[in-house]
Amino acid sequence: MHYSRSVLLAAFLSATLTLSSGAPATAQEQETQPVVPQGNQPPYDDQLLRLSEILGALHYLRQLCGSGEGTLWRDEMQALIDSEEAEAPRRARFIDRFNRGYEGFEAVYRTCTPAAALAVDRYMNEGRRIAREIVARYGRQE
Repeated sequence: MHYSRSVLLAAFLSATLTLSSGAPATAQEQETQPVVPQGNQPPYDDQLLRLSEILGALHYLRQLCGSGEGTLWRDEMQALIDSEEAEAPRRARFIDRFNRGYEGFEAVYRTCTPAAALAVDRYMNEGRRIAREIVARYGRQE
């Protein structure tokens, strides 16, 4: 498994999410139970799948709301997939979740509304939190 590459990517994503939102990152200390990986999947796989969905939502919503970021969030998703070096079924799950995030908002929003802007803020915060948790919990594994 490639814990260190994925964890480095999570750290980068956390920074990207912070810079893109303009909001400062805050430390969150939480007591967590150890996660036992199932099969060949890393223990943070569910978090990466959720992050994939968030990246898809951000790709759609940030463009809709005129961020001018181009393909930033799609590129971040590609970097996540590349860092995982996942086999085809796992890779397909990541892509499916990204598309689900994108298409879910595409089906509802045609213009940037206050609700869409609020969704962007919430997803930025959640994505930042997930990325920090991955780094905090798995950053020392090699």
